[in-house]
Amino acid sequence: MSTQKHLYLVDGSGYIFRAYHKLPPMTDPAGTPVNAVFGFTAMLWKLLEDLNDAEHPTHLAVIFDAAKRTFRNDIYAEYKANRPEPPEDLKPQFALIRDAVRAFSVPCIEQEGYEADDLIASYTKAACEAGYHVTIVSSDKDLMQLLHLPCVDLLDTLNNRHLGPEAVMEKFGVPPEKVIEVQALMGDSVDNVPGVPGIGPKTAAELINTYGDLETLLSRAHEIKQPKRRENLIAHAELARVSKVLVTLNDSLPLPMGLDELEMRRPPHDPLNAFFDKHGFRSLKAKLASREPGVDGAPAPVTAKVDTKNYECVTTEDRLDWWIRAARDARLVAVDTETTSLDAMKAELVGVSLSIEPGKACYIPVGHIAAGGGLLDQAPVQLPRQAVLARLKPLLEDPSVLKVGQNLKYDLLVLRRVGLDITPFDDTMLLSYVLDNGRNGHGMDALADVHLGHTTIKYTDVCGTGKSQIGFAEVGLEKATSYAAEDADVTWCLHSHLKPRLVREGLTTVYETLERPLVRVLVEMEHAGVLVDRQTLSRLSGDFAQRMAALEADIHQLAGGPFNVGSPKQLGEILFDRMGLKGGKKGKTGAYSTDADVLESLAGEGVELAQKVLDWRQLAKLKSTYTDALQSQINPETGRVHTSYAMAATSTGRLSSTDPNLQNIPVRTEEGRKLRHAFVAPEGASLISADYSQIELRLLAHIANIPQLTQAFAEGIDIHSMTASEVFGVPVEGMDPMIRRQAKAINFGIIYGISAFGLARQLGVSRAEAQSFIDRYFERFPGIRAYMDDTIQFCRQHGYVETLFGRRTYIPTINDKNPNQRNFAERQAINAPIQGTAADIIRRAMIRMQPALSAAGLDQVRMLLQVHDELIFETPQSLADDACAVIRQVMSTAAEPVVNLAVPLVVEAGQGATWGAAH
Repeated sequence: MSTQKHLYLVDGSGYIFRAYHKLPPMTDPAGTPVNAVFGFTAMLWKLLEDLNDAEHPTHLAVIFDAAKRTFRNDIYAEYKANRPEPPEDLKPQFALIRDAVRAFSVPCIEQEGYEADDLIASYTKAACEAGYHVTIVSSDKDLMQLLHLPCVDLLDTLNNRHLGPEAVMEKFGVPPEKVIEVQALMGDSVDNVPGVPGIGPKTAAELINTYGDLETLLSRAHEIKQPKRRENLIAHAELARVSKVLVTLNDSLPLPMGLDELEMRRPPHDPLNAFFDKHGFRSLKAKLASREPGVDGAPAPVTAKVDTKNYECVTTEDRLDWWIRAARDARLVAVDTETTSLDAMKAELVGVSLSIEPGKACYIPVGHIAAGGGLLDQAPVQLPRQAVLARLKPLLEDPSVLKVGQNLKYDLLVLRRVGLDITPFDDTMLLSYVLDNGRNGHGMDALADVHLGHTTIKYTDVCGTGKSQIGFAEVGLEKATSYAAEDADVTWCLHSHLKPRLVREGLTTVYETLERPLVRVLVEMEHAGVLVDRQTLSRLSGDFAQRMAALEADIHQLAGGPFNVGSPKQLGEILFDRMGLKGGKKGKTGAYSTDADVLESLAGEGVELAQKVLDWRQLAKLKSTYTDALQSQINPETGRVHTSYAMAATSTGRLSSTDPNLQNIPVRTEEGRKLRHAFVAPEGASLISADYSQIELRLLAHIANIPQLTQAFAEGIDIHSMTASEVFGVPVEGMDPMIRRQAKAINFGIIYGISAFGLARQLGVSRAEAQSFIDRYFERFPGIRAYMDDTIQFCRQHGYVETLFGRRTYIPTINDKNPNQRNFAERQAINAPIQGTAADIIRRAMIRMQPALSAAGLDQVRMLLQVHDELIFETPQSLADDACAVIRQVMSTAAEPVVNLAVPLVVEAGQGATWGAAH
């Protein structure tokens, strides 16, 4: 073994911004933002483990920038002048990140007036002179100039590779010792290093390779043949020299700590444990607790469980039987499928992976083919699909073995189509959604990063990207096993982290009654699909196209000439340059914004062109998203459209649908209603549409305890007329529809925390008048203001809000210093308990629906769609009336017995040959 000392210098600043942008907002128990702190800590831990396992460094330090202003600003005042201030929620995390480094017992070094790169250069030079080898943990191009020293390399942890002189040639086109010459010429827009105008990286490398160095080039600039290049080099010679000084790292700083003080130490248990405790890093705390003591009595770092891989590709019946027996013995097995498509109703099964303990998993290929569509006899050796499914079926349906999946709804649909079920099961995506809704993402990659400190193999790593991407069925078995077995392994490990938290955090009931049972309900709905009439869609497409053409002609006439109506840039130039309208604002691209808010504002001021474009855009969206797209989304096997419901995509618990998205079909427009007529019942059947009436206003009346609203709902009084009467002091009888419309806008706006500005724009009144409406509303219904204030205060103290059924939504930015972020968070806090409770109620109704229909002898009635507060069913016409009665009963009592609402839940149900006729 080599006795040479090996120093690792970690570019701490680079780690900070990687961590900050990698993770969603998170807060600790005190409400302090900590997403960058958590990410940085997990990254540093993983680095230490990886180095301990493979590299065996003897010395290590983390280097930070001390401040924005350095000696370079004295040389060139504009240096880094265009760098934006760090985000407000990142600023308080800088000090905490340094605390984290010290908790690891790792030297944390910075120096006023100098950048981290200068300190790294100085330590590198000193260590090389002392006979060390130096590895700089960074991919920063500015540090590549240090690779001219033979004792130095860079470690790019993002791509897990060491960088040497060849990487410099690849990046700059010159060897390391010439990097600063090239940088001086090309400048750096990020750091505001001026360079020479008109000279980019390739030209700079060409010039330095020709003339050797900057001074030689500048002295011979008159020889350059290209006139513009020659003029710029002569005119900006001094800027080039200044730029060279700016990009040259200072490697002669006095070292704040001696090299011997950077010697590696074991991370001590107690400071780390205290740090994790203080900031609520539960996964890191659990990981720390699992480590074995080192020889010095302190815990020694170990690799994350999922990184110790024992993966097997199963291609014989004996090994398959062994894994099935092992899974039965373990009583818990993680399951994942690999397929040919993200559309579960079209996907063909390619393989199944199983994991029975951390780091131990297998992949069972059943559908791999020869790469590039080669001959069948060139396909890899694998077991026959039907033989594998026959052997797996008893295990997957064994009630004594718990199966665990990540987004298991997809796998259930795929397996349902080949005759298999999975029961009983847990879903790690839904466990995360219940536990950490609003704190982090719930996809496998994000969860592995947050809870396991592990970076997963990506689909593109094994299948490629772009035109050269292949399907998973064409991936070689070795690569496929690494990818697929890891998915099952990660899922097993995530389950061990997440499931125990349900009891500790009091969220078992939410998971067991609102999430897990809904999976099967959605599987049946997605499998059933809904029938669409291709002829109706085609006719609507033609109608929309004709109306768009007519609108386009009107728009061109109003604009004074033809232009591309679909081009926001051209539209902005016509509105604000040619027509001279006020209110035009340019974005980063230099083009005017012409989004819906801008156009609606102009239309409200009587600009006919803006209204025509809004109408054109609506038709264009309906045509492209629905009438054209739906025709291609009809499943050739079933003749139906099968939407997919995302269960963990919204912060409030609402479901969202994709491929196609049926949530965004406009309800209140003529075009939207026409589109609903394309969704049809088969011959002899009807569609039933059952919709909660004003459920969120009813829940507001209950949650905020508003006597006037509660009484009005109990007596069946029109709530918007009653509100108008209370706020504007007018009688309900003979009320002006305009006044009722204003009251309706306030009623629904209050739920979403509408501002006076927003209400003014919606109603077409002054901001002062809108504010007076809001003030009068709160005077008449003081309980609503009390509810809002109490909810915001609760959220500030606890970091989350709850629905009536206990579902939590964490809102990390509720105490943000940025007023825009904080105001948005407050509106979210006000709305989430109301909209979330409505989402919980409809989930409860969906879960109860099929058992209730079956109990009434209505097994032939199928639930097809859920759209906001509406459920769509398909039923034989002879059963439609009976079905409507059961559906109303289930939906209107869905909150009971957990919550006894002070207001009735009213369900409006209709039936017809189409969705439009039933609604």
